Amino acid sequence: MSEKEQKKATIYDLSQVSGASPSTVSAVLNGTWRKRRISEETAEKIMSLAKAHRYTANLQARALRSSRSGLTGLLIPVYDTRFFSSMAQTFEAKARQRGLVPMVVSGRRDPEEERRTVESLIAYSIDSLFVAGATDPDGVHQACLRAGIPHVNIDLPGKYAPSIISANRHGAELLTTAIIRHAERVGPLTADEVFFFGGRDDHASRDRVIGFHAVKQSIFGSDIAKDDIETTGYSPGMTALAFERFYEKHGRLPRCFFVNSSINFEGLLRFMGRHDGEAFGDIVVGCFDYDPFGSFLPFPVYMIKPDVSEMLDRGFDLLEEENAQPQIIMIEPQLVPPRTALEGPLDAIKDPSPTTERPAVPSKI
Repeated sequence: MSEKEQKKATIYDLSQVSGASPSTVSAVLNGTWRKRRISEETAEKIMSLAKAHRYTANLQARALRSSRSGLTGLLIPVYDTRFFSSMAQTFEAKARQRGLVPMVVSGRRDPEEERRTVESLIAYSIDSLFVAGATDPDGVHQACLRAGIPHVNIDLPGKYAPSIISANRHGAELLTTAIIRHAERVGPLTADEVFFFGGRDDHASRDRVIGFHAVKQSIFGSDIAKDDIETTGYSPGMTALAFERFYEKHGRLPRCFFVNSSINFEGLLRFMGRHDGEAFGDIVVGCFDYDPFGSFLPFPVYMIKPDVSEMLDRGFDLLEEENAQPQIIMIEPQLVPPRTALEGPLDAIKDPSPTTERPAVPSKI
């Protein structure tokens, strides 16, 4: 193969041959290595390897760029939930409105994967980063700090960077009150018929449990059950198993229960798919997430819709501030009653104008 036909090296190729991280290689190639306190020896080694591996053209392209790339990143845990897919769609629209190029990636709820993924974004010279629902937001903070990347936390807070989250306790109080009052309209309800399923030991879940118990305390008095929480993590399979265990023990589901996310709600639906309607004929459900499909199920489902648009707007505002200090900003969510379909970011997509012609009707033979 001729020299012209050889593939030019990438940042990741240089990272592998030099033994340095992709973010270190990126810092050397874009000239910010001194700011990051990378040794001159390391910088010279990477520059030498870049020339040897025909990275010269890429270096010239970098030299023509401004000090800002125009790239902004969003790290989410998973794509396959209404909440995070809606966040990604809204983030992309808001970034483009600001003349920025959005990059959305997933950390898969794995702290090591989160840090590796962020290092990859840093290697692409992103200007800023939104860290949404991270398992280890402070670990991500350290990677951003080393690279000098402004960043904010969304949905779950961290200790060292500004955080914009839903008012989880207040939202849980709204949701718990709504489902209990609805169930009481059907018939007398006791505290031991009201349960909480899903979530894990994170900031959001803890605040929601506090709000859930505060409402139970105010409605039913001091004599409330202490074993009314089924912590399942954010796993549909584990949540379905929790409902199975409850059903095996009691012969039915609770009359009234709080589901901690749309992922946990999926676990409820998996359970329902294996049982007839007698297992859940008179239930009232609250879900701390919003999905219009869930709202139209045969049983009443109240939902809490976090205000993702406002959370992201506040995040962009904070990123424009110099030296924004660690703080937690709470954004009020919305209580959505059953059988309600709200507009979302997909409504802003412009489809081609529909044809006014009627489809042809096949003639009878």
